[in-house]
Amino acid sequence: QVQLVESGGGLVQAGGSLRLSCAASGVIFRINTMGWYRQAPGKQRELAAVIFSGGSTNYGASVKGRFTISRDNAKNTVFLQMSSLKPEDTAVYYCKYHDTQGDFWGQGTQVTVSS
Repeated sequence: QVQLVESGGGLVQAGGSLRLSCAASGVIFRINTMGWYRQAPGKQRELAAVIFSGGSTNYGASVKGRFTISRDNAKNTVFLQMSSLKPEDTAVYYCKYHDTQGDFWGQGTQVTVSS
C-alpha cells in the first residue's frame, strides 16, 4: 500500500504562483509514476502533469508552459510549480502514484484562483 500526503494548495490571484507537494510513503517501488490531476466543479478529472521515475514528463494541454512537475526520488516526493495561474485553474488537485501494485490517490488539495 502507498499513502500520499498533499500540501500547498490555497487562494491566489490570477497571474500568481503556487507550489504543490505530495509525499509518498509505504511500499514504494523504484520504478513508478507520480503525477497531478485536477477536477473542477461539474467537470471530469483531467491530467495536469505526470513524471516518470526516470525523469521524463507529460503535461496536459491546458497547463503546458505554465506548470512544471519535478520529483525528489530520495524523498518520494513530487512537486507541481504552477505559474501564471488563471481562474480556470481553480480545482481540487489530486496526487497520484502508480506502479505495478496499482494506482493510489491523495485526498486532494484545493487551488482557487481569483480574477
